[in-house]
Amino acid sequence: MTYKVNEIFYSLQGEGFHTGVPAVFLRFSGCNLKCPFCDTLHADGREMDADEIVRLISSYPSRHVVITGGEPAMQLDAALVDRLHENGWFVQVETNGTLPLPGNVDWVTCSPKTDRIACGRVDEIKLLYMADGYDAERMERFSAVEARSYSLQPCDCSVSDLHEDDCGAVERRNKFILEECIACLKANPQWRLSLQTHKLLDIR
Repeated sequence: MTYKVNEIFYSLQGEGFHTGVPAVFLRFSGCNLKCPFCDTLHADGREMDADEIVRLISSYPSRHVVITGGEPAMQLDAALVDRLHENGWFVQVETNGTLPLPGNVDWVTCSPKTDRIACGRVDEIKLLYMADGYDAERMERFSAVEARSYSLQPCDCSVSDLHEDDCGAVERRNKFILEECIACLKANPQWRLSLQTHKLLDIR
């Protein structure tokens, strides 16, 4: 069995419940969705088997691996998770929730992009806050999903997202989204703030 891997790198987890944790990122190629705000180039990659993946990620001192994409559920299987466990890894998966995941993953971070979650068990809901008038509806829907943690992450818009040539307009939009997100969190304290701290720190 081989897996198409886009990249492997070592950094700090920048988002969600495990923010600040040193982790190896294993990014699988490909996704089943085409979100306009996606900030990763995940299409390319090369085939690797489990032995090569374990060998490459084991060169780093952390034993926390974040399997991400794209959408990792398109490729991830229980056999690879077992191999990682055998080598002492804590396995976190970042998913859009649209496809089933192996049941032996240690921590599932679901950032839902559709109305339905089909990935099975969820440990963390990480919801993008869009300030588009539908955030309250999305929060109500996904707060009904059983999870250990619920996070709101303000959407970080770019020039291409807004079809704007004016960078100032983008900055104003992002400031507005952040302010609205903070106000929403204060009104809904069961949710917590998630920021893309890797962008703020200018790290991977």
